[in-house]
Amino acid sequence: MIVKTKKYALDQKTYINIALRQWIRDNWKWGFLPLGLIILNVVLSLTGIYPNYWIYIVVVLLTILYALFWAVQITGIAQMEQSKALFQKYIYEIDSRQILMRINVKEGGILKWDQISEVSKEKEAYLLFLNNTEALKNVKANWIAKTVTKGLAKAQFIYLPYSIFNSEHDLRFMDAILRRKGYLPESAVPAEAVK
Repeated sequence: MIVKTKKYALDQKTYINIALRQWIRDNWKWGFLPLGLIILNVVLSLTGIYPNYWIYIVVVLLTILYALFWAVQITGIAQMEQSKALFQKYIYEIDSRQILMRINVKEGGILKWDQISEVSKEKEAYLLFLNNTEALKNVKANWIAKTVTKGLAKAQFIYLPYSIFNSEHDLRFMDAILRRKGYLPESAVPAEAVK
């Protein structure tokens, strides 16, 4: 059986919001570093060992600059010419072998299931994160480019809202495919119950 969706295009605002949310989910733990530095400075200041106030400004400023750097990277992806394909209207034809993304009858692309690293079932959509490790194996880049690419790994995804599926049966079949492929746990709530 093949699940065929309605034609759908991801808009840039939704893409940026989801990508930023994923970046925060993956990197929230780094927020403890500036917090620890501020606490350490408070202790050093209160004990009189090393009283200073400039460290508060530097730590807060660097934290803001770090977050802004990644926000600019994610926003930049949405603006690049190479990313235009992310925002085209596709009809998705999904079966147990592949995901066929059609622009029209003659144009489209195939996405094999092994190209997907992870699936997240959100409140209103499926998020299929693409696996870019194979593509990066033979790329020659400096450490900065490799770090940025790793940081943006979750910015490559397919967003399939439940509203583009034609019936509840299609949603249940999509859940079944994702469970069979090991992307969703066996006890996952069916998509129609998540709506």
